[in-house]
Amino acid sequence: YPDEMSLEDKIRKLSCDFYGARDVELSDEAKAKIEQYNKLGYGNLPVCMAKTQYSFSADPKLKGAPKDFVIPVRDIRLSAGAGFVYPLVGEMPTIPGLPTRPCYYEIDLDPETGRVVGLS
Repeated sequence: YPDEMSLEDKIRKLSCDFYGARDVELSDEAKAKIEQYNKLGYGNLPVCMAKTQYSFSADPKLKGAPKDFVIPVRDIRLSAGAGFVYPLVGEMPTIPGLPTRPCYYEIDLDPETGRVVGLS
């Protein structure tokens, strides 16, 4: 998409053309953020969607590439230093990507040597 495209249109283009969504539903908060970012001069920034990694939809239970769904955008955040905005889709937390099984399950203490195992 061109930089000049509005933030809402960029979100809609990514959601519909790339993820296969039927439409996008922006919360009132997301709409207010778009207006605020436009006023501050950030309306031409690229968009990076923050959504579940398990589905093209916002629902992690809809595996693969479902069709005929709506992308719910609950908020939009700005990373001015990095130069992009990121819509928060569904209940997506904004923490670094984590595996489905935490690695601490593999860490233990060897009772014979007293050494920590499972860190490599």
